[in-house]
Formats: sequence, structure tokens, C-alpha cells
Amino acid sequence: MDVNAWWLAYPLLGAVVGFVAGLLGVGGGAVMVPMLTTLFLAQGFAHESVVHMALGTSMAAIVLTSISSLRAHQSHGAVRWDIVRRITPGILLGTFGGTFIASRADTVPLAIFFALFTAYVAVQMLLNIKPKPARELPGVAGMNAAGVGIGGISALVAIGGGSLSVPFMTWCNVKMQHAIGTSAAIGLPIAVSGTIGYLVNGWGAEGTPALTLGYIYLPALVLVATVSMLTAPYGASLAHRLPVATLKKIFAGLLMVLCAKMLHSIFA
Repeated sequence: MDVNAWWLAYPLLGAVVGFVAGLLGVGGGAVMVPMLTTLFLAQGFAHESVVHMALGTSMAAIVLTSISSLRAHQSHGAVRWDIVRRITPGILLGTFGGTFIASRADTVPLAIFFALFTAYVAVQMLLNIKPKPARELPGVAGMNAAGVGIGGISALVAIGGGSLSVPFMTWCNVKMQHAIGTSAAIGLPIAVSGTIGYLVNGWGAEGTPALTLGYIYLPALVLVATVSMLTAPYGASLAHRLPVATLKKIFAGLLMVLCAKMLHSIFA
């Protein structure tokens, strides 16, 4: 594939990521990371940095999409800002710490961790697993601990945290509508802290190509993020006309295939 073809591959990925995010309400990181890893390897980028770059680039792209999602949920009054304020300190610490760990991990363990977490998300979607409300929100220490855990794992797999924060808040008796809206708000500090973390911790890393800041590959970031924001509204407009529950099960299967492809590319 020549250079011009890559300028087409990234917008196509962005179109898919945005449409799926709008249609199914799932973050694009689960799609972006395995696809970017495969594309980076095909471009001949250094094997030891491709997963790190996929994570960093995906996290940076989530900044823009999280702003759009937050505005939409805020317009419906679905954001519990009291929860956001209490959990954000832990989120920031955990997310930056997660990028620190990721920057020092080898490619293969990172890829395996991502695949295992994505398998967990896929099983959640396939079986429609939802925690039952069992307790109230914890105090300061508990909220900070939850934030560190959610932020740390989110940074290691480049997601906005919804697959972790929504179940946590639901378990703590937060209404589902508020849990989803608040998760969108929490996704912004995760994305910003994660982006800064991958930029700082990847600064001067060996094996990264030109046009890279830390572990963020700028051409992919600009093209994927821009196009995904354009296609997300189209997915959202179809969400009420298509069998989303069935589509989520199909998407869960697709996630498993993408992860298998990613692992094959890494080990091949």
C-alpha cells in the first residue's frame, strides 16, 4: 500500500468509529486500537512501539468525541456533577499512572491485556450483563480508589471509561440515565489526562516515526478524529430505527475478531 492509500485508510477508520459510536453508544477505542495497530504494522512502523502509538493516538481522538458526548448528555440534564467532582482526582491520578505503566511495558503484554479487556466488554454486550444496585456511593477514599482503578485501566486500553464507570455507578444505586451521562463527563478528564500521559511518557521514545508527539501519531489522530465526529450523528439518528440490541451482539463478535487480528499481527 503506497503513501496515498494511508490517507484514505485513516478517514475510513474514522467513519466507522464515529458511526458505531453514535449507533451503539460504545467508545471508539475498542475499534481504533486494534485497527491502528494493524495499520501501523502494515506501514512498517517499529514493532516495539505500535501498540503504544495506537493507545496514545486513540486516547487523543477520544478527547474530541468525549466533548461532543458530554454536551449531548448535559443538554438532557443527565450528568451528576457531584459524582464527577468527587471521582475526578482519582481519575486523573489513575489515568496518568496507567500511561506511565503502559509506556514502560512491552508490546506483547500490552496487546494481551487489551485483548482480555475487550473480551470482557464483548461478553458484557453479548450477555447484556448489568450489575444490580447493592449499595450507596462510597466516601472520599472509596471514590478516589474507584477513580484510580477506572482511570488506570482506561489508560491501558484507551477507552473513555464507560464500560467501567457505568457498572460502578449502577452498582451504587445511580439511575442508569444519570450513570451514562455522568460517565460521558468522566470520559473527558480520562481522555485529557491520558493524552497528556502518552505525550509526556512517550516523548523521545525510540522507534516512533516522523509526525509523532510522544506516542500520538498526528496524521492518524487528525483524520480519524475529524471524520468520526462527522459520522457519529448519522449513527445516532439510526439508533432509534434499527435493532440496536441485536447489533450490539454482532458488534461484540466483531470486537473478538478485531482482537484476534491484532494479536495475530503482533505475534506474526
